[in-house]
Parts: sequence; C-alpha cells; structure tokens
Amino acid sequence: MLPAARTPYAKAALAHRQRWRGRVGLMLVASLSVLAGMTDAIGFMASGDFVSFMSGNTTRLAVAIGAGDVGLSGRLLLLVAMFVVGNALGVVVSRLAKRHALPLLLCIAALLCGAALWPFVDTLPALLAAIIAMGMLNAAVEEVNGLPVGLTYVTGALSRFGRGLGRWMLGERRNGWRVQLIPWAGMFVGAVIGALLEQQLGLKALLVSGALAAVLGVVSLKIPRRWHLGYMPR
Repeated sequence: MLPAARTPYAKAALAHRQRWRGRVGLMLVASLSVLAGMTDAIGFMASGDFVSFMSGNTTRLAVAIGAGDVGLSGRLLLLVAMFVVGNALGVVVSRLAKRHALPLLLCIAALLCGAALWPFVDTLPALLAAIIAMGMLNAAVEEVNGLPVGLTYVTGALSRFGRGLGRWMLGERRNGWRVQLIPWAGMFVGAVIGALLEQQLGLKALLVSGALAAVLGVVSLKIPRRWHLGYMPR
C-alpha cells in the first residue's frame, strides 16, 4: 500500500490547496498593489514627489545632482533613504509580530493616517511618513507559490512578464509569467483611484489609503496561517 502522502487522493488534495493558496495570494497582491498605487498617486499629485516609485526618484536625484541643485538633491536623497528604512522596518515589525500581517498593516495605516492629518504647511514630514509606509508594505507579501512579486514597484513585474512572453513566442510553456500583470494592474487601478481622490481631498486622501490598509490587515486574519507564512519574507 502506498504511503498516505503518495496516494492519488493526497496528491490531488495537495494540488488543490496549492491552487487556492496561489489564488488567495494573488488576490492579496492585487489588493496591496491597489493600496500602493493609490498612495503613490496621492503623494505625487500633492507634493510632486513619488511615494513608492523610487526608480523615478533616483532618476530625478541624478538629474538634480547633474544640474547642481543641492536642495533638491538632498530632498530626493532623503526620500530614497526613507524608503530603504521603511523596508527594513517592515521586516523588523513582521518578525516581532511573528510574521502576522495585521500588526504590519496597522502600522502602515497609522503612518498614512498620520500623514493625512499633518496640520502644518510643510508637507515633507507627511511625505516621509507615507514613504516609510510604502517601504514597510513590501514585507506583507514577497512571493506567491515561489513566484516573486513586487507591491510598490512594477518594473520588475513588467520585465518578468515580457521575458515570459518572449519564451512563450519561442514555444516554451513555463508557468507563472502571466500573473506578473496582476501587481501592475492593481497599481494602475489604484493610481487612478488615488488621482481622483486627491483632486477632491488633497493630501487628506491618504486617510482612504490608511483605512484600506487597516481593512486589508483585518481581512488577512482569514488567510490560513501556513499560507501567509509562505507569502511573507523569512
């Protein structure tokens, strides 16, 4: 008699669980990408600086250095540095919370709501809070069923999709490359929503981002613990 783990029924059950783990993970990725896109659009329209798109801020930093604009160079360098700090804090909070997503997403919600309610004319502190929040967001999901995903940047996703498309055109039938459009689509939809919200509410539109982060944190409690451990950074 075959061991239980090797029976056809056990294999089918395992495949079914893996499919559902992938589907749930991708739904979470899509939702978090909407949050990232929304926040980036709000921050960009309110301040002229990117909140999660550090490739753009890096290019702007290089141009500012080339133009000899010391003030802008310092500002952009600070933004990039705070994004790195946010990523580090995301891992720290995730580990301290024993890799539960709720505490991480509540911290992100608090930062975004604090940024939205910043009472002074100088919006730089609010912008830095939002950037730290977006850096932390990357610790919420790192991979789904072994496929790497990015939440606050989509260049890598488009690159992986394009390379997969090229392999498909050559007759190779690898799995996973199509799902790379999910974070891109989520970020695009979120950016459209964020732009519309910012036109009506200004920087206070980050309250909506904060509320969404909190709601997603509560929803994450419904995801099986073992699945979530597979999504988050080790």
